[in-house]
Amino acid sequence: MLSYRHAFHAGNHADVLKHLVLVELLDYYNRKDKPWYYVDTHAGGGCYALDSEQADKTAEAADGIGRLWARDDLPPAVATYVDAVRQFNPHGKLLFYPGSPALAMTRARAQDRLRLFELHPADFESLQRTFASEQERVQVRRNDGFTALKSLLPPPSRRAVVLIDPPYEVKEDYRRVVDTVRDAMRRFPTGTFAVWYPMLARPEARALPGRLAGLEAGNWLDVRLAVRDAPRDGLGMFGSGLYVINPPWLLPQRLEAALPWLVKQLGSEGGAGFDLEYHIE
Repeated sequence: MLSYRHAFHAGNHADVLKHLVLVELLDYYNRKDKPWYYVDTHAGGGCYALDSEQADKTAEAADGIGRLWARDDLPPAVATYVDAVRQFNPHGKLLFYPGSPALAMTRARAQDRLRLFELHPADFESLQRTFASEQERVQVRRNDGFTALKSLLPPPSRRAVVLIDPPYEVKEDYRRVVDTVRDAMRRFPTGTFAVWYPMLARPEARALPGRLAGLEAGNWLDVRLAVRDAPRDGLGMFGSGLYVINPPWLLPQRLEAALPWLVKQLGSEGGAGFDLEYHIE
């Protein structure tokens, strides 16, 4: 199935959490001069106009990045993330929201490389246009990221952040996430793998964090941000999470300072909250 389009959801609460963590991961990798690879298995369209027909239809950015845009009391990790989004809105008005690849590019140095995969034909074309001037550092492929990831691990530099962020349109995505991470850990044990997942009532979604924990990575972090109670009818996403294998040791501290504030800003009703669990040696 290829019906999912991230343009409908760009800049929502899930993007806030996902992209805040992504920026933290890449900034940590930038502490060393040695090059890194960023691999995105489901890259989407690259960058999104918030006045487009798709984004305007749902207006999800208003309750995500829109609630942070004008604040002057941002915690450090949130401020770093919002500053990255501001690079795409130089005149101060929130008109564009960068997807994960575009945000990664704000952190990339001359020696770093991006490898992006997207199957949806329209999003693939958009992704190509977004990075048309960066063909030396960025490769865009119309391919199944679950399968294509195998050919990139381990990367030449032996340093990489891999974002696995499928649409979860079908139940099979949940199984493929676990299988892909298991294989990736075997091929590249020291890589950083970040898996985004939705908080939904469906059994597959509820079981996924536990299945990822069952892979028994030595170092891991699981962060969840809920913006409302789980709906009584069982329909709709009420939050999201990221499971990170081989996270930076500073990441828990940065998130602990940011998450209570984010709950206050992004929570829309009772049930908003966060969970943060980790083991980092």
